[in-house]
Amino acid sequence: MIFVILCRDKPGHLQLRMDTRPEHLAYLETLNAEGKLRFAGPFLDGDGKPNGSMVAVEAASLVDAEALARSDPYALAGLFESVEIHPWNWVFNKPENA
Repeated sequence: MIFVILCRDKPGHLQLRMDTRPEHLAYLETLNAEGKLRFAGPFLDGDGKPNGSMVAVEAASLVDAEALARSDPYALAGLFESVEIHPWNWVFNKPENA
């Protein structure tokens, strides 16, 4: 099942995001290589600067999705003010290989 992980950064933590970005991207590359990553990208503020994340993962259960979210270097660095995880059903414009 696909789970969407919605993360909001703590205000004023852009530098922490930028400092941790290489480790975060490496983590997502690992998930992708394992077939667990469906799609991902940052939310942007009014100035076009990242202020949160949306990561969709394939996981067997909510517990497994929570474990993936907790293991993200951004989460480990304390970047997020909040994290929500929701099961999601991809209905429209689903890529053939998703």
